[in-house]
Formats: sequence, C-alpha cells, structure tokens
Amino acid sequence: QVQLVESGGGSVQAGGSLTLSCAASGYMSSPNCMGWFRQPPGKEREGVATIDDDGVTTSYGDSVKGRFTISRDFAKNTVYLQMNGLKPEDTAMYYCAAARRWSCSISRTSDYLYWGPGTQVTVSS
Repeated sequence: QVQLVESGGGSVQAGGSLTLSCAASGYMSSPNCMGWFRQPPGKEREGVATIDDDGVTTSYGDSVKGRFTISRDFAKNTVYLQMNGLKPEDTAMYYCAAARRWSCSISRTSDYLYWGPGTQVTVSS
C-alpha cells in the first residue's frame, strides 16, 4: 500500500517562500506521476503542479506559474514544491497525489490513486 505524507507547510508573510515535501512509502510501480493540489477554505480543490514519470515534464496552474517549481527525487521517493513569492491567496491545504500514469493531468483528480493527508500553508499580508 502506497502512503504519501506531506510536510513543510506553515505560516509565512506575503512575498516569502516555503518548500513542501511529499514522501512516498511502499512500493509504487512505474509508471507513476505526481501532482500537488490545494484547497482554499470554502473552495474547491485545484491543481497546482504536476510532474511526469520522466521527472522532467511539468505543468502548472495559471495562478502559480513563474512562482512555484515542482521536482522529484526518485532515490528518495520524494516530490517537492518550491513556492516563492507567496501571496495571501495561496493560503490553502496542500495535498500531494500519485497516479499510475506516464503523464499527470492537473485538472483530472480522478486520475490519482493515492493522496496524502495534506499540509496547511497560510500566507499573511
């Protein structure tokens, strides 16, 4: 059974940075792609970033392009989300997810088989 656990959330002032990590335990066969999603209070979950099985191909939500960077370390079974230039509207619970696919969709949450419990990010103005 694959388990995902996020870490690195916290409170930061606008303009600051945070790096989220998502550690995967258990055997996850290839192919597998990973994604980060977020759910602001009272709103629907939205895709933030994805990274494909090749570890190179990425995609980003329009609201985070140029500010967030997703990466993965295959040796550590960990996916990262580097967040720079944080804004109050980035405040949300952040989740990582894994799909048994070569390429992940940033919008199709149904593709993802495994989800972490989430880590809270709060950005104050």
